[in-house]
Amino acid sequence: MDLPGPRWKKGKDGKDFAALAAANPMSAIFAELIASFTSSMPVAILSGTGGAAILGVEPEQAVILIRAAIGHAIENTLAEKHWFQLSPEEVFYLCHALNCIRVESEDKKQMYEVELWDHFRSVSEPFPVMYKAYSHLRLKNWVVRSGLQYGADFVAYSHHPALVHSEFAVVVVPEGAEFGNRCGRLKVWSDLLCALRASGSVAKTLLVLTISTVSNCELSSPDCLEQLVVHERTITRWMPQLCREQRCKPGRDHTNVSREEQVMKNKSVAFNYCGVILGFTVLSSLLVYKLKFRQ
Repeated sequence: MDLPGPRWKKGKDGKDFAALAAANPMSAIFAELIASFTSSMPVAILSGTGGAAILGVEPEQAVILIRAAIGHAIENTLAEKHWFQLSPEEVFYLCHALNCIRVESEDKKQMYEVELWDHFRSVSEPFPVMYKAYSHLRLKNWVVRSGLQYGADFVAYSHHPALVHSEFAVVVVPEGAEFGNRCGRLKVWSDLLCALRASGSVAKTLLVLTISTVSNCELSSPDCLEQLVVHERTITRWMPQLCREQRCKPGRDHTNVSREEQVMKNKSVAFNYCGVILGFTVLSSLLVYKLKFRQ
């Protein structure tokens, strides 16, 4: 069954958001982001125990972050810089995959990749697989946001959320003893049906990212990311009304057969109609003959 494809939002004054997205691909936006951030290396400061970070950037860099749909802007009219709240996956993606920001702890100590990896793992046990799924989609130029409100791990957009609705509700399923208790996700039919029903009710396709390892690897280092393999599976509900005979587009042979059947059917109806008229005429004649004979 074909996937529904992107559902573009309606712009004011008849703006074509699909054409706008095609003219500004996400790959070009990220190339601009890397070029701007690498030259200045803005600093993200870890905040609280939830693993989030606050990133301060210049006004022109804030515009790029908004276009790339990374982080959430924090309104502060008195500040000289623009501030964004980043999730752990976004922080590590900008630091590790793109190498365009620096990260500091709350006490202003610089956090290198290994230290940052240990910090996020201590805050959230499933961080390695969640980050692998996030980076996997981002490297394919999907916009990835939290899917908590949809009962999923992430939601994936083909472009900026202001232009298009999200297409996929993403559920991350690790496979292997290294990942602990999370390996039991979607192993029961009731769990799978709940996830499928929840995604379908909000017009999204359920995308299951199964993450496995090519060999036994230690999750204590970011080097394990190279040994993690992502398998993509989309799951959709079977819709009988899309598979019924009258809904299918007939081919040339099928059309000819249908026409012949229709002609035969019309002939049969005409023959039956003539038979009824003939029978009625004969009965009428017999009745008239009997009446005359009695008289």
